[in-house]
Amino acid sequence: MITAQRKPMQEIMSYVAPYDKILLLGCNECVTVCYAGGRKEVGILASALQMGSLQQGKKLEVVEMTLERQCDPEYVEELARTIDQYDAVCSMACGCGVQTVAGRYLDKPVYPMVNTTFMGASERQGVWAERCQGCGECVLAYTGGICPVARCSKRIFNGPCGGSTGGKCEIAPDVDCAWQLIWDRLKALGRTDLYQQIMPAKDWRSARDGGPRRIVREDLI
Repeated sequence: MITAQRKPMQEIMSYVAPYDKILLLGCNECVTVCYAGGRKEVGILASALQMGSLQQGKKLEVVEMTLERQCDPEYVEELARTIDQYDAVCSMACGCGVQTVAGRYLDKPVYPMVNTTFMGASERQGVWAERCQGCGECVLAYTGGICPVARCSKRIFNGPCGGSTGGKCEIAPDVDCAWQLIWDRLKALGRTDLYQQIMPAKDWRSARDGGPRRIVREDLI
């Protein structure tokens, strides 16, 4: 899932300062799962915004709403009936959701309330870790389901480097060496032969380095 964290309150207050009535818009997908922008977080931020505005001697009207998905035009269209009632939209979705809303309502300011961080998985309650960088050419079939692009600090394709000790990466004692994890996994699967294969240099044109990406499914159009 896409993970995010709420922006600092000072930054958020600077965004809403020029306005009297805003729509605080949550998303019921990824940011709900990581407790950054779901219905509960919308309510918490709405209260904080109103209190912060009162402290500055101003009354700010905050209308709360949470869409099923902000990155889907079908759900964003639900705003069409009421969008003109607000001075601005403050989105608590990831960057994809913010851009979808802004692209649909061109005459309405749309501000991000969270910082989008990475695609990750839940390790335990309250802890998420990066697991995928969307590189566009997945190699998980050869690395035991452990991504060297997202989990190796140097994104090495034929590792490990010389900087790991006791299964930990040189950057920090609590960071696992991705290639140690890959080896342990392949060994458990009885597929250490995959480790011996030299993977060619990655074609990074399929990653973000090649410009904004798009998937087109002709069968769905």
